[in-house]
Amino acid sequence: MEFEDVRPFLQRHHRGVITTHRPNGSAHASIVVCGAYEGHAAFVIVRGTSVKARNLRRDPRCTVLAVTDDWRGWVSVEGTAQLFEARNTEAEKLRVMLRDLFRACGDKEHPDWEEYDRAMRAQDAVIVLVRPERVYGLLR
Repeated sequence: MEFEDVRPFLQRHHRGVITTHRPNGSAHASIVVCGAYEGHAAFVIVRGTSVKARNLRRDPRCTVLAVTDDWRGWVSVEGTAQLFEARNTEAEKLRVMLRDLFRACGDKEHPDWEEYDRAMRAQDAVIVLVRPERVYGLLR
């Protein structure tokens, strides 16, 4: 299966689980809102100090699992994460990308973009784009 085969699924189904790797090699799973963005599986870590953010900074390998509301259809994207955050991305580019990811992971506009921008800055939000290396699932 190729990423283009599952992109429509990720554009419709945004409930997901991200799996990262702890320093001891064990798995760490977290619930995320996910989507597809520029050929990658994508999500936003709202708090840049979270365990998943720390894990991905140390070891960018991860898996994004997206599911249908009834859990009968699913897609798994394994790959390498690229992080975009205040420490490595120009402020205006990050602001625009965060808005784009909000739309890609939810199919809607935010009711107050200025409030959203402030919240993302205050929480040190991190954008995660996962370059697909292995893609599989049950498309329904």
